[in-house]
Amino acid sequence: MTERKMTEPKTTSSPRGIPPSSARPLGVNETRLRVRYAETDQMGVVYHSNHFVWFEVGRVELLRQLGFSYRDMESQDGCFIAVAEAKCRYRAPARYDEEIVIRTELLNVRDSVVHFGYELRRAEDGTLLAEGETTHIVTDAGMKMVALPEKYLKVFRAAAGKQDGKRP
Repeated sequence: MTERKMTEPKTTSSPRGIPPSSARPLGVNETRLRVRYAETDQMGVVYHSNHFVWFEVGRVELLRQLGFSYRDMESQDGCFIAVAEAKCRYRAPARYDEEIVIRTELLNVRDSVVHFGYELRRAEDGTLLAEGETTHIVTDAGMKMVALPEKYLKVFRAAAGKQDGKRP
């Protein structure tokens, strides 16, 4: 039987071609994970839908980097960020046991909309494996669109390089 190795995401030094974390803007996060056996098909290639799971991993880690979590937004503020659109462009296959760098960037924020961009790269050589974007609407628990609470909006705007809703 094949041994399945479970690896938790971690933020570490960057692969070639990607600046170290100290040189990245606030609205960018890099998280590493190792491709697990369960994420691959019979040929050892990552099944395409897992890329969207990895985008979520990157998004969650970016929010932590900004000082809060999805869980806190939901439980403390009744604020949910629902996916309204998701895109992924596959560039090269990811394979079992490779280390992957998930680069997540906060691209834009408006009162009720948050837009993220992603790159998946092979840690060993920096090869671009996939790139994508997700657009989220801010809702309450009843899925009614609401404005992002000011405490999050302020942090998101700063992370996206915006002041008063506009780029400097």
